[in-house]
Amino acid sequence: MSLQDEKAGSETEVVTYERPTGWKGIYYKPLTQVIMLGFICFMGPGLFNAVNGLGGGGQVDATTSANSNVALYSTFAFVGFFAGSVNNRLGSILTLQLGTFRILLIHWFLSCSEHSSHAGAFVIASGAILGVCAGLLWAAQGSLMLAYPTESQKGTYIAIFWAIFNLGGIIGSAVSLGTNFNNTSGTVGNGTYIAFIILTAIGIAIPSVMASPKKVIRSDGSKVIIPLHPTWKTQLYGLWLVLETDPMILLLFPMFFVSNWFYTWQFNDFNGALFDLRGRSLNSLLYWTSQVFGSIGISFILDSKLNRRTRAFSGWGALMVMIFVTHIWAYFYQIQYVRPGPQDIDIHDKRYVGRVFLYIFFGFLDSMWQTTSYWLMGAISNDAGKLAIMVGFYKSLQSAGAAGVWRADAVKLPFLNIFVSTWVLLVVGLLFALPMIHLRVKNHTELADETLVRMDEHGNVRDVSEVQKEAEAVTTA
Repeated sequence: MSLQDEKAGSETEVVTYERPTGWKGIYYKPLTQVIMLGFICFMGPGLFNAVNGLGGGGQVDATTSANSNVALYSTFAFVGFFAGSVNNRLGSILTLQLGTFRILLIHWFLSCSEHSSHAGAFVIASGAILGVCAGLLWAAQGSLMLAYPTESQKGTYIAIFWAIFNLGGIIGSAVSLGTNFNNTSGTVGNGTYIAFIILTAIGIAIPSVMASPKKVIRSDGSKVIIPLHPTWKTQLYGLWLVLETDPMILLLFPMFFVSNWFYTWQFNDFNGALFDLRGRSLNSLLYWTSQVFGSIGISFILDSKLNRRTRAFSGWGALMVMIFVTHIWAYFYQIQYVRPGPQDIDIHDKRYVGRVFLYIFFGFLDSMWQTTSYWLMGAISNDAGKLAIMVGFYKSLQSAGAAGVWRADAVKLPFLNIFVSTWVLLVVGLLFALPMIHLRVKNHTELADETLVRMDEHGNVRDVSEVQKEAEAVTTA
């Protein structure tokens, strides 16, 4: 093994390691592990998205579903803020295992199949506990997904994860469409939930067969550095240190906050309000399918041959264009109806075509937004510990926003009000992110930019030279 520059012109030397060969080499590949992460989320939150995408959790009365989402995202917001510290203390694999304790999601699905008057309290309580699990799951997932690829591969890895993750929405929606194609009751049948239960149970077992992050070697020969500090005090100090040493992250917070805000209007106030069950099911299938292509499309921009700063500005511009295209288009539909909506547009209705294409474009926008948000965090750091904390901030603020807007929907705020708030907050989120891109995104991340990876067990941040000497000593030992 030898020392080499990670990238031409880099001032930081990295230690490179020989990668295993054969089946063992395939298993320990970063891409293999990211694919496994994708299937964990495909079996859990992906299927959750499929049900949410039907509008009202697949039920006629969307209020119970909306209140359950308020409980879910409220606990998610609280736990998510500290989830990065939990991940760094316990390790990503154990945190994933705790996060995939999504058997509660099964009960949520089942209780949704009952009348809300009998099961409403249980639905809401299940949502709250699910939020705790989700906070842990996404912190571990995000840190590994962003730490495993090299800097030139991050957009591609995010797109691969996003494509697999959205298979949950695709397959879940396909199951719903097949089982409810001739269903005229307006609610999802029990067969749909049973199919989801089986798939969710499979996803719980996947983290137990994943490789330890310490054994994963990137394609350039570098190892993922996983700082596991021994005390909770050190972890909480690290959370503060990220904000203190890299305050530009705060400019991404509005972008994080709105990253799930738009789901409420799209799912409940457009799909759930306008279409019958067959139309909603087909729309949901097309929405999650379009997400695959949206994430892949934006990854071509984010991982192009241009320098990283140019790619960052290009991704920002693509998002701004998509926001105005979709929301100007949607505005002319929104002014034609009010709450509760007609709920009568079928796939054979002449009104269906234009609206379903709009829904597909919303799917593009969602995946582009999420992929770019993750990519920007990855452009700030390659340190798995710091990334876990940033992803925790991301999911916490995302969930806080979602809790607020789902509550607004539950108290039956006018559709137009929720729509306008969605449009405005998306634009504001991008405007705040622009100075961060200009001032903070570099063409290459140096070790001097990585604070947590240089922090010792006592919370002291070491010099770059000390960390490099330590890496050399490990290599030559």
